[in-house]
Amino acid sequence: MKKVILGFAAFTLSLSLAACSSNDSEKVSTEKETPQASTDVEKKTEQKESTKEKTADKSKEKDKKELVDVTLVRAVDGDTIKVSYNGNIDTVRYLLVDTPETKKPDSCVQPYGEDASKRNKELVSSGKLQLEFDKGDHRDKYGRLLAYVYVDGKSVQETLLKEGLARVAYVYEPNTKYIDQFKKDEQEAKSEKLSIWSKNGYVTDRGFNGCVKEKTTAVKKATTSKPATSQPTTPKASSETSTTTENEASSESTGETETFKNCTELRKKYPNGVPSSHPAYQSKMDRDHDNYACER
Repeated sequence: MKKVILGFAAFTLSLSLAACSSNDSEKVSTEKETPQASTDVEKKTEQKESTKEKTADKSKEKDKKELVDVTLVRAVDGDTIKVSYNGNIDTVRYLLVDTPETKKPDSCVQPYGEDASKRNKELVSSGKLQLEFDKGDHRDKYGRLLAYVYVDGKSVQETLLKEGLARVAYVYEPNTKYIDQFKKDEQEAKSEKLSIWSKNGYVTDRGFNGCVKEKTTAVKKATTSKPATSQPTTPKASSETSTTTENEASSESTGETETFKNCTELRKKYPNGVPSSHPAYQSKMDRDHDNYACER
């Protein structure tokens, strides 16, 4: 009987020792794993913080504007101006927007075109004028500057879009820095049916439909008339004779139309060039398509 009791006691003791050994082993294992788990958590936290920092940096980079000062020469229409930039007179075509036509050769005046032109002139004449270029080409195939335009730090493009005087257009990568914002501005005006959005079907993917005025007679004649043979004139005083001879050498005049061989000849009579409404205007001399021929 004693042997049985002793045997049972020994068996119970061995089980207790085995259990203790197992607990100690698990404790050691847990202690070994805990530092590794802690390291993994720290790494994940660092990765999240790094991602946040990168996102913030990208946002700051996008918001950063490198503006250059320019001097306004004149407003051409709703989405084009002429400025003095780096000592030269340049035409600036607004990036990512389009307004109805008012002065395009061989085109009519479109609804809200004059409103857009007037508003644009008001904006660019009201304060400090600056340009911002995008990542892509700074000029188009006509040599015009492509830029975002600001007055006293405020975007002219956004104002025109918000007031329903322009549509988002001519979207070419990589010059698309503000495309998302511009689309929001456009949608805002569209929802409120402002100006160009007040007429169903007026705005299309290709531009605008409809006319309010046909081309002026002077422009038609200037672009389609053929040179006429000049008539002999009676000699006058020496100073007048000199002027007449110079004009006859450079142009042939018939009523409202004047035709010049080139800009060099035209500038002899009109040193600063001529607008599209002028009888001497010819589209072939308007290389930058700003409705002004032979300007310096």
